Amino acid sequence: MLRKMALAATLVASTWCPVLAQDWATKMFPITSHEFGSVARGAKAEYQFVLENIYLEDVHIAAVRSSCGCTTPSITKPTLKTYEKGAVLAHFNTDKFLGSKGATITVTFDKPFYAEAQLQVSGYIRSDVVLSPGEVDFGSVDQGTAVEKTVAISYAGRDDWEITDVQSPNPNVSAKVVETSRGGGQVSYNLVVKMDNKAPPGEISEHLLLVTNDRYSTRIPVDVEGVIKSGIVVSPSSLFLGVVQPGQKVTKQLVVKGNKPFRIVGVDCDDKRFKFDTSSDSSPKALHLIPVTYVAGSEPGKVSETIRIETDLRDTSPVLSAYAVVAGPTGLGSGAIGGTNERTHGLRRRPNDRGRSAPLLSCTGECRARDAAPDTRSLRSRGTLRPDPASCSSSLVPHPAIHIPMR
Repeated sequence: MLRKMALAATLVASTWCPVLAQDWATKMFPITSHEFGSVARGAKAEYQFVLENIYLEDVHIAAVRSSCGCTTPSITKPTLKTYEKGAVLAHFNTDKFLGSKGATITVTFDKPFYAEAQLQVSGYIRSDVVLSPGEVDFGSVDQGTAVEKTVAISYAGRDDWEITDVQSPNPNVSAKVVETSRGGGQVSYNLVVKMDNKAPPGEISEHLLLVTNDRYSTRIPVDVEGVIKSGIVVSPSSLFLGVVQPGQKVTKQLVVKGNKPFRIVGVDCDDKRFKFDTSSDSSPKALHLIPVTYVAGSEPGKVSETIRIETDLRDTSPVLSAYAVVAGPTGLGSGAIGGTNERTHGLRRRPNDRGRSAPLLSCTGECRARDAAPDTRSLRSRGTLRPDPASCSSSLVPHPAIHIPMR
């Protein structure tokens, strides 16, 4: 009986541990599937699977691959530091495929250790509707400039087919269709899209919806993209101040650049523990350097604030996010996140949701899956159980720990 129980424990360990090992990577993606719907042939159809590094170690995406040639994946930012965001871009190849298509995108991570995450895309590529070009691309436009673009729409099928409406989710982007020809089962339109001069700075990534009198597929999306360039750019666009101890002071620098000389009127943040030195920026110039000093409070956890920069340029007041992690009591001998303790035999710990710390173990032998990492957020408080180390038939060894900042 004991031998049977040991064999069963080994089988559970060999199948359970690798599955949970991949979970830390998947948890960085808030969305793991996307449906493109019914899209026109030649239309640009892309979706960004955004991910955020919620860990203290750097995360690196080594590769992406697709199970189907209908979808081409790419990486926007391979290496992500704590709280940085990137994306896996899924491009639906509407110019090469037709009909119902779907793909599984596998994202491979090699740092801080190996793991894979899987993303799903699907859609239907129409053969009767063609867009040329396949998108509305405004390009890079200076703020305050109005732009107009035209896309040709061709349909082959019914003589009475028509576009009855164009819907835009962006109040600064308007569109209309003008019928150019009809006959012999073919219909042509020009889609005229305008961006007005009141559009705020930033990226435009929208979808217009062409509403048709089709019985089964009434809506056709049209991708709209562009960048409205602000007169002022702040670098970095989001400021991470690092992991700090209570009472610790840290100073970082913001670079504020404009396309013409300007003054910094003031810098403000609701959290008064953030201080800004603008004493040297009284004269107008195209480049300003602003030191930002933060003094950590006594409460552990994540600090997230908004910094507002006021200038003398009309309608140009950039904002950015600032982050920090204040370390708290973790039961570590060193008193710092990522330290060691004799009770864990050198295994690193990370704070859990209750402010305590949980040891991280990895298994060798039957429990190893290509150096896979343990599920670093499998806490009972989250309703997920960590695999019991005793269920692994092989020895336990220390493994580099992924730490999760307290939110």
